[in-house]
Amino acid sequence: MKREIKTTSDGSKTLYINDLNESYHSQHGALQEAQHVFIDNGLILLDNYDIHILELGLGTGLNVLVTINEFMKTDKNHTIHYYAIEKYPVNKDELEILDYGSFFELDLVKDSYYKIHDAEWNLPLEIIPNFILTKYKNDFFDLPKLNMKLIDLVYFDCFGARVQPDLWEKPLFEMVANKMADGALLTTYSSKGSVRRILQDLNFKVEKKAGPPGKREMINAYKMPQKV
Repeated sequence: MKREIKTTSDGSKTLYINDLNESYHSQHGALQEAQHVFIDNGLILLDNYDIHILELGLGTGLNVLVTINEFMKTDKNHTIHYYAIEKYPVNKDELEILDYGSFFELDLVKDSYYKIHDAEWNLPLEIIPNFILTKYKNDFFDLPKLNMKLIDLVYFDCFGARVQPDLWEKPLFEMVANKMADGALLTTYSSKGSVRRILQDLNFKVEKKAGPPGKREMINAYKMPQKV
């Protein structure tokens, strides 16, 4: 797939796929979107000391970076295990132009940018102390066979339903739910009614939240214990 790089409204860049007419991030601000959806309405809502995060999919690595940046604000007494699935990795030339590391103040965060992408597939790597990343070069539908602990937080960041409708249907959400612990949170930029209904059918408590710039609403969904 041919990709080009575009600058979004907050000054951060994103990848754009010509054939699909689809961007990796919101044109209203890539960095703002990642922070709003996955940190402000995701990570900071958890109080676990041993957190397991699943991202679909890794893409440019921006969601990993904002997670590391938020982690650096804590007392560092807890651990994050971050699992990310990506079938079509970003290449080094694209990474250099995106230059996401430059948007963060802390050197440890800046230095993590290339470590994320240089990490070997299928092997855990401690990117910074107590932040362990495992990348899988797989299709999302390979999820059942991937080895990971029960997930506390899901970043559901697939391409939009307009271009990849199968990623927003029940089979994939069911696979994701099966990897999640009871009480775990799934957060996504989508607010589609069909997505809300699927999650409710899978025994999630669904909440509509204010969306990031340019989007009115988004979804948070908590996996509820199965009724006996």
